[in-house]
Amino acid sequence: MSPQKPTNPPASPPVQDDASRRRFLGLSTALVGGGALAWSLPGCTGGTTTSQPPGGGEGHEGVATGHEGGSKTHVAPGKHDDYYGFWSGGQSGEIRILGVPSMRELKRIPVFNRDSTTGWGQTDFSKALLGGRSVGDTHHVHLSYTDGTYDGRYVYVNDKVNARLARVRIATMEVDKIVDIPNSQGTHGIFPQRHKTGLVLCNSEFRTPMPNDGRDLDDPKKYAAMHTAIDGETMEVKWQCMVDGNLDLCATDYTGDYSFACCYNSEGGVTLEEMMAADQDWVYCFNLKAIQAAVDAGKTMTVGDSKAPVVDARGGDNEFVQRVPVPKSPHGVNISPDGKYAVMCGKLSPTVTVVEISRLADVFAGKIKVADAIVAQPEVGLGPLHTAFDGRGNAYTSIFLDSVMTKWNIDKAIAAYKGEQVDPIVAKLDVHYQVGHTNASMSETKDADGKWLVALCKFSKDRYLPVGLQKPENDQLIDISGDKLDLVHDGPAHPEPHDAVIVRKDLISTLQVNDRTDERFRMYEAWAAEDGIKLMDDSKVIPKGKGLRVYMTSQAPKFGLTEFRVKSGQQVQVIVTNRDNVEDLTHGFAVSNHDVNFIINPQDTQSVTFTAGKPGVYWYYCTWFCHAMHLEMRGRMIVEA
Repeated sequence: MSPQKPTNPPASPPVQDDASRRRFLGLSTALVGGGALAWSLPGCTGGTTTSQPPGGGEGHEGVATGHEGGSKTHVAPGKHDDYYGFWSGGQSGEIRILGVPSMRELKRIPVFNRDSTTGWGQTDFSKALLGGRSVGDTHHVHLSYTDGTYDGRYVYVNDKVNARLARVRIATMEVDKIVDIPNSQGTHGIFPQRHKTGLVLCNSEFRTPMPNDGRDLDDPKKYAAMHTAIDGETMEVKWQCMVDGNLDLCATDYTGDYSFACCYNSEGGVTLEEMMAADQDWVYCFNLKAIQAAVDAGKTMTVGDSKAPVVDARGGDNEFVQRVPVPKSPHGVNISPDGKYAVMCGKLSPTVTVVEISRLADVFAGKIKVADAIVAQPEVGLGPLHTAFDGRGNAYTSIFLDSVMTKWNIDKAIAAYKGEQVDPIVAKLDVHYQVGHTNASMSETKDADGKWLVALCKFSKDRYLPVGLQKPENDQLIDISGDKLDLVHDGPAHPEPHDAVIVRKDLISTLQVNDRTDERFRMYEAWAAEDGIKLMDDSKVIPKGKGLRVYMTSQAPKFGLTEFRVKSGQQVQVIVTNRDNVEDLTHGFAVSNHDVNFIINPQDTQSVTFTAGKPGVYWYYCTWFCHAMHLEMRGRMIVEA
């Protein structure tokens, strides 16, 4: 399955990197297993490099001075950024929204985490969605599509630690759905279909026994991974495709025919040494229509307690999957904006592999070998991870070990692979340090505009004031509107912004007051109908079993109830509706000494259930400044013995 060997392009002059930085990092990676290779940071070749020493500096070709960078990223007071940036929050379990190019943080959306600011994880609706779990690990954030570009409806994000997919409704910038992914651990790469808001494909990174119910614990040959399809509208699991190997990053084409999954550990090992034995791995290409046909025909199985139909595609190439051979440990797979090419990065090789997607139909039909779909393998640097695009035929690949962003031309890479004497490398730029994900403005759509590129660096080292044992990460903004890569901004980031997308502001439209159409309002309306209450009008205490249900309106500067009485140990459910119809006139509801604090936005309803403490008077109050008499907006919860 080895691809044909490309003809090497003409040699490029060595890059003159800053030696002190290389010595400072002092990183080397040793490959163990079949054939030991030792790599160290020095030495990447090709193209024109622009370099910046650790402390910044001026006068380096292609690197902006502080004045130039500031002018490019400055957004004047009262003015808006041109782009929304959606950043994953990593171990925090959240999504962050930044303005680009200012890189100002605008909002944090709690997803899988407990958030005291909003009460997410404590409110009744969010507790039900989270299912008793309070940690998350968000890695990849992607927006819903229609006809190859963002449609402004949803944001999807994974939870790697608990195998979940969440959806944020863009109109409110709040989570409205979370689904558990069965038969999966380490759900990592996700990607929505791009031709419409259809399936969201999700990869399970960790192989487990199938079913994982205590059998086959010590027989890794019986372990497998799942490529899961979730309906982006209903957030229901539609099917799963079971394959060999660990699945990493995910991508989809622009037509709805294929999805892709990087696969490392083709050996099926469970230790590092076992995972490094082979010389290469592969990227799976999933034939979505063939899989759906098998599901429709009932040619499926179920695994464990899940009722999701499972198509078994293990054992090699077949009608459901084809394996594209790539260098060892592929990590990233990205699709060019014209939909023609899939760019696959093997992180333990200096090359990337380019596949012409239109050839895959002949591969599945058995007319050509899968290696014949490979059209380029340019050498871009040591440790390539992810690739972004500018819509002008250029690609930008993040190089982890070299701490470099490499700009290369796709057409020239294809020509070089055919044997033409042409160098596809256009330019390189040092970034600081160990860049992971990268993305460009609108890069993952047919409307890639080639204005901004972000490098999400894992380490900042000496870039900022020291803040203790753990330093911030470093988001670096690069101007790619010209021929050179121009570093214009450093931005410290709370760990760990794993991935990001940059979206034109005209594609995003949010509500100013709640339209009350989300699913949770059906829950509140059902409760109110049961109790004969009008949420927008009534404030009343309703006995419910051995506890109380307290309905309360809020309108600046007063709650609809200024007191209510409960018994010590009683369960209390407080349901608060914000009657204010003014943009950003938010209220909060907090109960002293009861660990209760949540937000109620304009025309919104939220609720929390808790247990009344020991006898006494406990003030509840509004936590969000809403009026000149804000401090007086409060009431008493009187707890009787």
